[in-house]
Amino acid sequence: MNERGVTQLDGQTQSSKTYKWWALSATSMGMFMAVLNDTTLLVALPTLIRVLHMSSLLAIWVMLSYMVTQTVLVLTVGRFSDMYGRKRWYVAGFALFTAASLAAGFASNGVALLVIRAIQAIGGSLVMGNSTAIVADAFPRKQLGLALGINSIVIALGMVLGPVLGGLLVTLLNWRWVFWFNVPVGIIGTLWAARQLHDVTKPVAGQHIDYWGNLSYMLSLLGTLIAITWGGIEGWRSPVVLTGLMTAAVGFVVFIRWEQVVKDPLLKLPLFRIRAFAMGNLSNLFIAMARGAIVLLFIFYFQGARGENALQAGISVIPMAIAMGVVAPVSGWLADRIGARVLATAGAAVMGISLIGFSATISLTTPYPVIAFWLLVAGAGNGLFNSPNTSAIMGSVVPQERGIAAGTRTMLLNTGNVFSIGMVLALVAATVPPAVMLAIFSGQPASVGALSLTSFLHGLSLAFSAMALMAFVSAALSFLRESNQPQALKEARAASR
Repeated sequence: MNERGVTQLDGQTQSSKTYKWWALSATSMGMFMAVLNDTTLLVALPTLIRVLHMSSLLAIWVMLSYMVTQTVLVLTVGRFSDMYGRKRWYVAGFALFTAASLAAGFASNGVALLVIRAIQAIGGSLVMGNSTAIVADAFPRKQLGLALGINSIVIALGMVLGPVLGGLLVTLLNWRWVFWFNVPVGIIGTLWAARQLHDVTKPVAGQHIDYWGNLSYMLSLLGTLIAITWGGIEGWRSPVVLTGLMTAAVGFVVFIRWEQVVKDPLLKLPLFRIRAFAMGNLSNLFIAMARGAIVLLFIFYFQGARGENALQAGISVIPMAIAMGVVAPVSGWLADRIGARVLATAGAAVMGISLIGFSATISLTTPYPVIAFWLLVAGAGNGLFNSPNTSAIMGSVVPQERGIAAGTRTMLLNTGNVFSIGMVLALVAATVPPAVMLAIFSGQPASVGALSLTSFLHGLSLAFSAMALMAFVSAALSFLRESNQPQALKEARAASR
């Protein structure tokens, strides 16, 4: 046994009682920094639009550039970690994310910020694509739900602190500190991960990176998002929209066909023969489409429609994170005992109910306690779904494929989040003129007429209804999952041959 509590047995490393907690602490720091980065930026976005003189379309892509880059790369990260070990890529990702955060604070315009955010996402993909696999390697199957529940507490803490911190930084200092605050956290996290982590699962030799799979998937995702965002703001008959849709269709067809014939595919399609893996990932995709834009919509609602400042808006969305932090560890603990099917299905259904509540009650005069109640319900549904579903996905594959399994889960999660933002902003943008949309996005409701604000709120209600539909689809898919975990592992071994 070495000084980190990792034992070497028959050429395979296995985690001891000591190491698993060190590994969890390192991955939790990575998750914490990633969530802080996302939530603080959301609160600061109206300020960034004003200060950097960004258009609505550019502002949307400052957000999406990070998410798209991370989504495209995360499966390759999973493959890298399976081939060469998880620690080196996790630590490198932490360091790159930190350096890019420093650079982002010096951006002089929206385009520069967009490019730096894409570079930052490369580091983020290395962190997010490895963290779940590292935890799954370190913890025994019977404790994986608990470990992921603890990770969810850290995520919830980031969701609580992020909006408040973002509001404080923008209000008391300036927008640049929204990025610079990541630097000390990133330095500590990089050093801590380098010190504590070890590779527990033996790397799989002889595999190759699927570059053509990466390219075709990227073209499919980018084409779809460009079409959605451009069409919602600039008009659906634009040649850009048609080109984007054609690119997306061709890219998707090429991606699926290529993945069926390439020796080492980016997306290992045989894993989807495992019912627990397939239903867990598909329900994960749809729940992400349901919840991915909730905080963003409420930031625009509180700042752009009700005229609150960044700090007030940040505080207003906290109830969702609190509920998630309370429920997630309990659901993870329960999942270790009764399985994921009932818990995850109930969580997705509760999320759908909360979104219907938002749709039915949203207005300029909605009392905040009503909004807070539905945010609490949404957070509870999120917490009820996340840990059991992730535990079921990671527990359905053999250890040597946890990297690609974690990458697949994160890719579909990010894809859902990206589509959620693109979809709802297109729905909202379709209800008001571009100038009104920009005024609301930049937090300037005084320049918007009452009729336009009413139309904006109608768009919000429509968006929440569409998101609710996605949540109920997720619940249906979750209910169809394989509840027999040993059977799922048998299927995983068969799929890996």
